[in-house]
Amino acid sequence: MSRSSTLSPEGRREAVVPDRRSWPVRRGLLLESGPQRRLALGGFVNQLGTAAFLATAPLYAMRVIGLSVGQVGLGLGVAGAVGLLAGPPVGHLADRRGPNGVFLTTLLVQAVAMVSLLCAHSFVAFMAAVAVTDLAGASGGAARGPMIRRFGGDEVPRFRSYLRSVAFLASTFGALAAGLVIQLDSASAYRALILANALTFLCCAAVLLRLPRLEPLPASTGSDRWLALKDRPYLAFVVLDGLLWMQGEVITYALPLWVVLHTHAPRWFTGAALAVNTVLVVLLQVRTGRRVKGAPVAGRATRRAGVAFLAGMAVIALAPGLPGWAAAALMTIGVAVHTVGSLWHAAGSLELRFRLAPAHAQGQYSGVFGLGMGLCYTVAPALLGLLCLTWGAPGWLAMGGLFVAAGLAMPLVVRRAGRSRELAS
Repeated sequence: MSRSSTLSPEGRREAVVPDRRSWPVRRGLLLESGPQRRLALGGFVNQLGTAAFLATAPLYAMRVIGLSVGQVGLGLGVAGAVGLLAGPPVGHLADRRGPNGVFLTTLLVQAVAMVSLLCAHSFVAFMAAVAVTDLAGASGGAARGPMIRRFGGDEVPRFRSYLRSVAFLASTFGALAAGLVIQLDSASAYRALILANALTFLCCAAVLLRLPRLEPLPASTGSDRWLALKDRPYLAFVVLDGLLWMQGEVITYALPLWVVLHTHAPRWFTGAALAVNTVLVVLLQVRTGRRVKGAPVAGRATRRAGVAFLAGMAVIALAPGLPGWAAAALMTIGVAVHTVGSLWHAAGSLELRFRLAPAHAQGQYSGVFGLGMGLCYTVAPALLGLLCLTWGAPGWLAMGGLFVAAGLAMPLVVRRAGRSRELAS
């Protein structure tokens, strides 16, 4: 390949070196870095099995183990609460001992817990197996945070956006696998899926085993395991961001029930809405994340996201009373606008998650970040059920207003954090 040339501003002819990267890398379909590719592949495999399992776990508990609906809900709720407690201390351990070994250990624990679920024949055994799985999963998320930050280097926003796109794609395939198992609705099918999920943890560990080892970074401010919990600006960010992460439940929880209970749109539209959301995220998240670099930019992106959520939810709220085709068309527009907001929010959130955390305590801060997200997902169904499904259109607007308020407050939190630490631009 010959080199082309161009004129400099001073009139000199300068050579332009051609971009020799492969087409998939140039288009953002593949990552350049080997460690980044391995982390993305491991995340895809992990999320593939997890998404399939989460969609079928309640049915497995009822159909195979013989638990009641109340027992399943209580068991999953207790397991989720237990998992939330693990993030900060395990993240601190990853900071002080290195994240690689801690993360691999959590994957092995999850694999064993999944296999033990096949032997569960009572409520207590089911709850224990799922609790250990959630505990190890939350711990793995805290340990994975420093790996994303350090392997991402100067391109953390782009890298994290790529990982989110990969996770969405894996969740889609996992949901399809779960749908097949639910259609078969047999004990053998449910057990096969659980065993396959256990294997995905082992496969993920095998992929990540060859990652370069990351040594602990020196702690310039000491090794206080509660450092993140004492960081008020970061905690304010976690609270606001947790509120904004409820936006994901709008599409996956509130919208399907809204379609079935309050509109004349065909029921298959719920799947179409999820498809629109997934396709937009997979195609546009990396491009959006590339533009959100630096804490001030991330704060402004989050503010725009809040406005987009309100606009999208206001459109969705207009669907009741319309003919089926009109309701479906209108809600498609609302879902698209809402998804644009989710692209801005995810890019801003994941940038601030790392920018506001000290380099030597990324694991501990990732654990606190995961705690906020976990609490939001716990509260979201009840809050969305009350506002969107019980109050109707006014409730959709109220929820959108809450998103706007959280988005408007985020730049203020970023500025406050900037006065207490040096932020990377």
